[in-house]
Amino acid sequence: MYSVIRATRISTRASLPFATRSGARSLTSSAIRFNQGKPLSADPVERAKTKSNIWKNIKRTIFASSLLGLGYLGYGIYDERHPTTQIVPDAKKKTLVILGSGWGSISLLKKLDTTQYNVVLISPRNYFLFTPLLPSAPTGTVEHRSIIEPVHGIIRQKKGVVKYYEAEATAVDNVNKKVTLKSVNTPEEVEMTLDYDYIVMGVGAQTSTFGIPGVAENACFLKEIDDSKKLRQQLMDRIETAAFVSAEERKNLLHMVVVGGGPTGVEFAAELQDFVDDDLKRSCPEIAKDIRVTLVEALPNVLSSFSKQLVDYTQNSFATANIQLLTKTMVKNVTKDTIKAERSLEDGSKETFEIPYGLLVWATGNAVRPVTRSLMTNIEAQKQSRRGLIVNDFLVVEGAEGIWALGDCSATKFAPTAQVAAQEGAYLANLFNQMGRAHEIEDDITALQLKSESAQDSNTRKTIASEIESKTRKLRRAQTILPFEYTHQGSLAYIGSERAVADLSLWGNATPWAGSMTYWFWMSAYVSMCFNTRNRILVCFDWVKTKVFGRDISRE
Repeated sequence: MYSVIRATRISTRASLPFATRSGARSLTSSAIRFNQGKPLSADPVERAKTKSNIWKNIKRTIFASSLLGLGYLGYGIYDERHPTTQIVPDAKKKTLVILGSGWGSISLLKKLDTTQYNVVLISPRNYFLFTPLLPSAPTGTVEHRSIIEPVHGIIRQKKGVVKYYEAEATAVDNVNKKVTLKSVNTPEEVEMTLDYDYIVMGVGAQTSTFGIPGVAENACFLKEIDDSKKLRQQLMDRIETAAFVSAEERKNLLHMVVVGGGPTGVEFAAELQDFVDDDLKRSCPEIAKDIRVTLVEALPNVLSSFSKQLVDYTQNSFATANIQLLTKTMVKNVTKDTIKAERSLEDGSKETFEIPYGLLVWATGNAVRPVTRSLMTNIEAQKQSRRGLIVNDFLVVEGAEGIWALGDCSATKFAPTAQVAAQEGAYLANLFNQMGRAHEIEDDITALQLKSESAQDSNTRKTIASEIESKTRKLRRAQTILPFEYTHQGSLAYIGSERAVADLSLWGNATPWAGSMTYWFWMSAYVSMCFNTRNRILVCFDWVKTKVFGRDISRE
């Protein structure tokens, strides 16, 4: 008996080293993960204390992060509300005129050192419009005030004083370097002329009707805030009028047609269907059941700039959401209540048909604005252009001196998107900042040369010569300007039912994303793209309000 017990103890001890080595290694690694390298005790009380400490550390981290976030937010609000005293630029400095208050012009203004120039901003609207969220405004997902940023708030944050005129530029004299503008809000139309040394054309483009009869008279556009407000009123008119007409008339009256399968058209169609499904079906179920949304696109598919996977996902999502999609369909004529369209069939033939509608939204095409057209006719190198001002790799207008163009009013190899315009604006800001530094260095060199000529001591002249050489090297660096290079960050589009699609450029490759998680990324990306803290907060509040209370279905 004793020998059996002793043999058992020996075999147990013999097996312990292997078990202890492997088991201890596993236990220690777990302890390192959960208790910062301290071995977990076998005592249940000690284990509970360890877990409690872990949760305390997590809570402290969250609390500290929240405090830092609130502090950063508070600083941003304070900084916007308490701008510093601005410097009045020297009248001898060159005058830089910026036309427009869109993505390109405001990105330029945001990053421009305004102490180096006498900066003049001219725009008929005294605000910057965050256009990516404009399709969300007519249905009430976000408020109009939440997606506009006052121009005066932007220029007040600059170090140097910026002069602003709420006016429309009507002509640019590239020979005499003068710009003519007329006021937009004075009781009587006032015209004036300003001299410039440099001018940046950032007036954007207007919606193109492609010369189709009836579009300008009967369609609603989605380019400006006023377009969105008009569209909202038209939408509510159709909804309220539906109670007074027959069943057949109601179906036509409540047929909402969106023309244009780009991001703007797709997002508005999605927002409109969300408005019907989430809000009208609860408040006006008898009317909501007759509302139909149709998207018309001339190309074979929507979102042509996105990958095929995302295009298919979007079109399948639209089918699920009961949004009718008419691709390969061109609008030929528009009347008060019908659209004459032509569709390309699979066998190559054409089919002409009519689409009765109650509301038509035109969300496709850009046309050159009058001031851009007038400048193009005055410059020989621009007369053959159709899309806009032809620019070189440095965004300088071909055939002109001292004129730059960016955004939708320029003709480049890049798509006319907000992302392109914003990067062009940042590039021009850096270019003008370099030019400003170069002018300052040139003035310093001239002053040093005069000082050297009047110096009597040879040592003094040597010292000055050394300074001139150093300044000359700095001048060469300041005068070295690289051409504009566009970096595509990706494309985003909301497709309804809290889903979005995204073509993101990761490590040089386009990576498709789609679904509900992409929708959260879409929201965070757009909030981060807002130019100031105020708009970020307002947009977030609007989204929360819509989620909790639903969209407002009143007329205003």
